[in-house]
Amino acid sequence: MMVHLFRFKCIVAALVLGLGLSLPVVAQTDRLDQLFAELSQTDEEGSLRIEQQIISEWSKSGSASIDLLLRRGQDALDDGAPDAALDHFSALVDHAPEFAEGYYLRATSFYLLDEIGPAMADLEEVLTRNPRHFEAMRGLAVMMEETGRPEGALELYDMILDIVPHSAQARDERARLQQQLEGQAI
Repeated sequence: MMVHLFRFKCIVAALVLGLGLSLPVVAQTDRLDQLFAELSQTDEEGSLRIEQQIISEWSKSGSASIDLLLRRGQDALDDGAPDAALDHFSALVDHAPEFAEGYYLRATSFYLLDEIGPAMADLEEVLTRNPRHFEAMRGLAVMMEETGRPEGALELYDMILDIVPHSAQARDERARLQQQLEGQAI
């Protein structure tokens, strides 16, 4: 388990270095960098507002057809139809494999359909493409705990808190898991 997480961190680190050296800076990246900088400087209330702005930025594909698939999938999730959402998000991933949010939403659909393995695989794809995707980290932490890997979940909450220092949810989940793990050691 720890070997897998270490390997995952190495892959993400290599990707970050490779992207940082090879891609031109675009407006969305600048906007996200600005929002992440603000996120590290704000309080808990400001953190929630900025997190929502970041999530909104992540949802911008730059393509009308991809945005349509995204909207249809989100509508299906809202309607309680994860199987229909899965179809839309799978089509989205097929047509825009570089768009991390497609994998994230498809992972949500897989999770709601109790398909944990594919959901975790998609969350790893999200984090490969967007290593700061704290929502994907949260989802992966939940699934790691559900599959009996609380230590890995604890590490993910630590990673979230490095990105979103004032996340009450991550802080509370981390404290709960820490207490649980310490209780098991006694």
